[in-house]
Amino acid sequence: MRYIRFYKELNNKDVPLVGGKNASIGEMFQELVPNGIKVPNGFAITSEAYWYLLEQGGIKEQIISLLEGVDATELDVLKMRSKQIRELIFGTPFPADLRDEILRAYKILSDEYGMREADVAVRSSATAEDLPDASFAGQQDTYLNVKGKTELIHYIKACLASLFTDRAISYRASRDFDHLKVALSVGVQKMVRADKGSAGVMFSIDTETGFKDAVFITSSWGLGESVVGGLVNPDEFYIFKPTLKAGKQPIIKRQLGDKTQKIVYASRGSESPTKSIPTTPKEQNSFSLSDADLLSLARYAMLIEEHYSQEAGQYRPMDIEWAKDGDSGEIFIVQARPETVQSQSLKQSARMYEKYYFKSTEGREVLLTGRAIGSKIGVGKVRVINSLDHMNIFKEGEILVTDNTDPDWEPIMKKASAVVTNRGGRTCHAAIVAREIGVPTIVGALGATELLYTGMEITISCAEGEVGYIYAGAHPFETERIALDNLQEPKTKIYLNIGNPEKAFKFSQLPNHGVGLARMELIMLNQIKVHPLALVDMQHNKPIENQDRVEALIAGYESPKDFFVKKIAEGMGMISAAFYPKPVIVRTSDFKSNEYARMLGGSVYEPHEENPMLGYRGASRYYSELYKEAFNWECEALSMVREQMGLNNMKIMIPFLRTIEEGKKVLEILRKNGLESGKNGLELYVMCELPINVILADDFLSLFDGFSIGSNDLTQLTLGVDRDGQLVSHVFDERNPAMLEMFRRAIAACKRHGKYCGICGQAPSDYIEVAEFLVKEGINSLSLNPDSVIATWSKIAQLENQS
Repeated sequence: MRYIRFYKELNNKDVPLVGGKNASIGEMFQELVPNGIKVPNGFAITSEAYWYLLEQGGIKEQIISLLEGVDATELDVLKMRSKQIRELIFGTPFPADLRDEILRAYKILSDEYGMREADVAVRSSATAEDLPDASFAGQQDTYLNVKGKTELIHYIKACLASLFTDRAISYRASRDFDHLKVALSVGVQKMVRADKGSAGVMFSIDTETGFKDAVFITSSWGLGESVVGGLVNPDEFYIFKPTLKAGKQPIIKRQLGDKTQKIVYASRGSESPTKSIPTTPKEQNSFSLSDADLLSLARYAMLIEEHYSQEAGQYRPMDIEWAKDGDSGEIFIVQARPETVQSQSLKQSARMYEKYYFKSTEGREVLLTGRAIGSKIGVGKVRVINSLDHMNIFKEGEILVTDNTDPDWEPIMKKASAVVTNRGGRTCHAAIVAREIGVPTIVGALGATELLYTGMEITISCAEGEVGYIYAGAHPFETERIALDNLQEPKTKIYLNIGNPEKAFKFSQLPNHGVGLARMELIMLNQIKVHPLALVDMQHNKPIENQDRVEALIAGYESPKDFFVKKIAEGMGMISAAFYPKPVIVRTSDFKSNEYARMLGGSVYEPHEENPMLGYRGASRYYSELYKEAFNWECEALSMVREQMGLNNMKIMIPFLRTIEEGKKVLEILRKNGLESGKNGLELYVMCELPINVILADDFLSLFDGFSIGSNDLTQLTLGVDRDGQLVSHVFDERNPAMLEMFRRAIAACKRHGKYCGICGQAPSDYIEVAEFLVKEGINSLSLNPDSVIATWSKIAQLENQS
């Protein structure tokens, strides 16, 4: 056949002939299907067929004329001309020989699948798309569930015409592609019955931070267009590549999306081959992929990335569309293209850490939250636009607020200071475009078009992790770019203090030797939200307060215990993965009774204490009959991180240990849960934060593998100052000579026993002179807040070189 190539005949060298998408599918069909990856068969209508249609129809010169003088920023003119060109192409009949070839190829494909007329996807594949430096994602049209000769010819023609949508013209113009040097090939690929299953997008790199060791998967029920087109807030997952490769099961994050609708097949003769229908409550409250599916997809992503990187001769992260067949349960890869945003930033010669932050720490009123795209902050006045028909009223620098952006909105997005949508996930086409053009965007902010109104001044923050915040009013912010390549390496280990797993990938880009304090209680507060004992009672079928709210929180998990254990494991797994194989020291939970009481259902389980700072906290909870079961769950979660996920860089630290007897009780509970010093390299530390820990240091160090000095509590208890008390706060000072002596004695004791000694309290972050004192005394590590790590890193390296 002159104008048809089946996928088995294609590879990545055929981009000029069949475009990036078809060439890539052919590459996978030839090279990766033998390795176990499933790819639906199909064929490509070549770019030569496109030029043949234009020449035989005599419309090429007319297209050139209509494109002359078109400015992509003049939205009304762009819209009118693009419509005229599309109508011109769509109205030009196929030459008879081209039509016959297409229908012969369709019959061959249908016969292969044992069908009289196969259901197929008709996908665009431009000869300039899916390149390493420009994704062209969603710039041309795709049609699903196309069946029969008449439908096939109709939608192939519509696909060819979509080369000249206003979004595609604008996209090419902004990247200096000549419109008449880009041709369109069309892919015809057998459908996967994901309308009965699920589908989505995955990246072999983290899309927001460029972290290379995680596969990021989004998923929803039904055909994948609901995820790609941003119609739903999908489920999100992260899988850690290094330990998956070693045979472990490192699902380090699950995030349940609302998935309010799904796209399924429409009956034949309908206006469109597909339709959107509401999902059931059960579908909304269930994950759309099983753990086994997630691990299979992640393995596919690694194989695809490895192959394309080897072929390119350089690291090449990939953007992959997948579909799960609801009939067979098989998972298929339907597209793969190079990721274009993070891969380009990784090529920059100088490593830069870019940080956006607010000038003031004053409270900001949160109006809405959603999923953050990028890591920037934007300020401006809202412009609510519900239809592209009103695109001409949008002004430069406004914040676009709409139900859902697809690539048609790119001309407006380029003029916006920020974008907010009701719907969409972090892998939809609009999110990809937002990253490429560098506009801070929050997708999936439910209710944005109702709550926000035109003219309202707001601030958009994508600089606080995966959650994007919409604040009332304008809040001044600053940007800091820090060069990381020329920093001297200190001999003393510099660790980070981290409480939010969502920031772990970003913080891992800072200079560091690991994590000296990963705060368990912040995982409980932000991820669990429910008092642990409320979940214990619920597990035992006892009624609890606010049961409806708790059930909503644990949706998607098998039981209250499953929710608690997996959420803790995922939080600590995310942090451990971000810094792997560097050490990550996890401090087991250390909320006070008043803090636990504020959790959902917490007031029922907590005593009233006049001074919670000195009460029922830390190790004393762990062996208490009242709390023991909840701590056992906590231990199960930590064991899951080390054993199931394979993240054996995680170490454990026990807080607020008052006596040697307590230490022995806690160690026994840990042992029963498989957490024993020396097992698979595990080290167990104790917080040195009470004077008794210093006075009886030799006894405590006979039980544990080292100290981590908690300077906050140690200062409080040495100086007799409630660190929450304002009237005596002026006395609280880690630089007091008594405190320096406490630090010196703790370090000396660890040296005597040849054991680890670090510090994870606030002191070295706040006072460089304390950090210098600790280094001179021979401490092994300083664990610092991320905002102080670079300055302290440089200062300590300089001090050590001088000495």
